[in-house]
Order: sequence, then structure tokens, then C-alpha cells
Amino acid sequence: MNFESELKKGNFMITECNNCKKIVWPCSIFCNKCFKNTQWRKSTGEGKIIEFSKKEDSFFCIAEIENSIKIIGQIDFGIPSIGDKVRILECGMVNENMQVKLEIIR
Repeated sequence: MNFESELKKGNFMITECNNCKKIVWPCSIFCNKCFKNTQWRKSTGEGKIIEFSKKEDSFFCIAEIENSIKIIGQIDFGIPSIGDKVRILECGMVNENMQVKLEIIR
């Protein structure tokens, strides 16, 4: 399993340490804190907006997922505010680039 192959299937996967439970990003087979093995798991996909911007009629944001992973995504519905809770609505690869669509949780 690897991150890109799962992303192409629409799964946002992460690695978590078997020992200390730290989320390891970018994904790795070893924890960068305690150097023990990690395991793959599907992310909850939930996080919060750290920053956002607007281009034409679309909003984009930097969101922190699972309190550790920062990703850039497009917000499908609503007008964002910093600190809003979000969840990954859809993810995949387009032209070999990661694409993430987020929804605001109200």
C-alpha cells in the first residue's frame, strides 16, 4: 500500500505509530518520534481551517487534519472562516497532483 495508490481510489490514508500513536506525516514505515513501526489507517478526514483565500467564485484553504497534517483543499459549499471545522468530502489525483475537496461542518 502507498499513499498515492490509495488517494487515486479516493482514500486519504495516513500512518500512525503502533507504539506512541503519533501520526507520521509524510507517511513512513517508521515513527519519527520513537522509531517504532507504523501502520496504515484511513484518516477521519476532519480538521479545521487555518487560512483561506478566494479565486473567482471558489474558496481554497489550508486545513489541519487530525491536529497534525496540513493540506490545501477547495471548499465546495459555504463561506469559510478561520477555525471552521471541515471534513474531506472527496480526494484523488488529477494530472499527478493531489486534489482535495472539503466541506464545512456546521
